[in-house]
Amino acid sequence: MKDLDTIPALMADIGARARAASHALAFSPAERKRAALMAAADAVWGARTTIIAANKDDLAYGRDKGLSDAMMDRLMLDDARIQGIVDGLRAVADQPDPVGQVIAAWDRPNGLHIQRVRTPLGVIGVIYESRPNVTADAGALCLKAGNAVILRGGSESFHSSRAIHACLLEGLKAADLPEDAIQLVPTRDRAAVSEMLTMTDHIDVIVPRGGKGLVGLVQREARVPVFAHLEGIVHIYIDKSADPETALKVVLNAKTRRTGICGAAECLLIHRDVVHTIGQGVIRALIDAGVEVRADDALRHVPGTTQARDEDWGREYLDMVIAARAVSDIDAAIAHIRQFGSNHTDCILTEDIAARDRFFERLDSAILMHNASTQFADGGEFGMGAEIGIATGKMHARGPVGATELTSFKYLVTGEGAVRT
Repeated sequence: MKDLDTIPALMADIGARARAASHALAFSPAERKRAALMAAADAVWGARTTIIAANKDDLAYGRDKGLSDAMMDRLMLDDARIQGIVDGLRAVADQPDPVGQVIAAWDRPNGLHIQRVRTPLGVIGVIYESRPNVTADAGALCLKAGNAVILRGGSESFHSSRAIHACLLEGLKAADLPEDAIQLVPTRDRAAVSEMLTMTDHIDVIVPRGGKGLVGLVQREARVPVFAHLEGIVHIYIDKSADPETALKVVLNAKTRRTGICGAAECLLIHRDVVHTIGQGVIRALIDAGVEVRADDALRHVPGTTQARDEDWGREYLDMVIAARAVSDIDAAIAHIRQFGSNHTDCILTEDIAARDRFFERLDSAILMHNASTQFADGGEFGMGAEIGIATGKMHARGPVGATELTSFKYLVTGEGAVRT
């Protein structure tokens, strides 16, 4: 038996087994991958009592660590959220299999027929905090795209993730796929994370899901390529042509539905022409809903606001707090977002199509929205079934990273005895 007493030895063994599994997955039939995910969904629902019991242990651990209410909300599982996990697994199962899809095809005068075809990335490492549903989402998406995955969940979600992972293994067994295709690092030791970041022989890409500290660490220290966003500093701009009812509804939902997700609004920008009308109504509604509004001088006339400070611009609260500023026009809003945003998700509320187009054209966030809550910024709402994260970089994947984004491509070239002169 191998000596796996040290973290480097443990992770090297996990990596080698993942690499071997990835070779088998690369050509596994779509029907078997679908069967594995459907069986895993059934197993999750059947084990919901066990999963919730494990989650209670994690919630107690989180309380002892002093996690914020928003982080505790991310961690908590109940029947409804487990049903969401099940639905996500089934949705990914029913998606078209991306592996082998022909992206483009053409013929050359030299007699070559060329195809660009989707192929798995190989082995993906996912490092995440708090949210145990990521165990299922990441496992499902990587499997769908023909990749093996190494999951390293947060210490807070340790027990929940293990219970969910056991269900994924049941699915793999039922479909006769290698169980090493979805592995969960069996330790809370942070050394496992450091080890994953340098496993260039075994891991093809790292996807971090978590707070600024985790993602910053990964981006600084990883030798493996990374798909990541550092923060979700999400802005909503209320244009002078915004519809009051739409603005009220969208802003309240974007801020208060779930404050702890990366698509939650963190900064409100209001055109100066509607500060005393739409803006005042929206701010009052936020305050009435329990949100602390940190406002600039132009908005401090609204009772209940607190004074914004310099550090409030470009801040991800993940809590019932929002910064608010009046701007002179749409270009000032765009300039603010360019300076303080994180290229994650930004929204304009307006009935002026020209204003919408200018906002869309001149900002380069991964997701830009018009008259819609930024809480929709995830793969499930985009029709991807689930997503492994929101990538804000510009290389390879951008925006919600679903199964298709977890593939690369290769060229298949055929000829009939073609030779080059």
